[in-house]
Amino acid sequence: MRLSSGTGNRLLATLPAADLELLGAELETVALDQDAVLARAGEEVDYVFFPHSGAILLMIDMADGHTVATGVVGREGMVGSLSVLGPSPSGITAVVAAAGTASRLPAARFHAAFGRSPAIRRVIQRHIAAMLVQFQLGSACNALHPVEARMARWLLQLRDRIDSDILPLTQQALSQILGVRRTTVTLLMRNLRARGAIRSDQRGRIEIDRSRLSAVACECHHVMRLEAERIFADDKIRPRAAARTDDPFMPETEADDAV
Repeated sequence: MRLSSGTGNRLLATLPAADLELLGAELETVALDQDAVLARAGEEVDYVFFPHSGAILLMIDMADGHTVATGVVGREGMVGSLSVLGPSPSGITAVVAAAGTASRLPAARFHAAFGRSPAIRRVIQRHIAAMLVQFQLGSACNALHPVEARMARWLLQLRDRIDSDILPLTQQALSQILGVRRTTVTLLMRNLRARGAIRSDQRGRIEIDRSRLSAVACECHHVMRLEAERIFADDKIRPRAAARTDDPFMPETEADDAV
């Protein structure tokens, strides 16, 4: 597999070749089909995933059947990072929101490599720091900001990771992400269309106007991006090639190294 602009996973792209070799031949490329479940709450994590494209939602399942999203991961991060602590049930359900590809590795192999490699530990620490910012700001956002602003934030977070103004989402999926009724999402979509923030809403496809949607969203989306940029700009993380970007959701390298 080649890491190339627009498709490479940023965490893998920062690792020296010797540290990638610790992951071994068990690191394989897999397709991420939309709506596929990569981890399920209460079940042991078998694999970790490093997305190269697409987007994965991290969902909390409540006892009454309601769901709400707590975070989203794209090619800037990974799914299953807490497996470095050892075998344990997943606390979230990870669902593919936008199809793509990923590198997949057995969780046990990743745990062993994490213990042997300071470079792997450093990039995972940065990833966990970025996710904590997302969780903390998201928690505050859910408590303090209007649902319309929160929906705009989620749409922009997904847009950041798939590089398209056409998002593969249904209104039902949005209601599950936000933890609100479908009728509430329908009303919000109508309001956003009237403001030009959403150009069209067809079944399974929502086309957004990024600049107008940004004007509707709360400050949390901007702050999350700034914090991710700060964390990934840490001098301790060096890409294997000289090319750099200020966007944490874009890969830093175009490397020929096999993964």
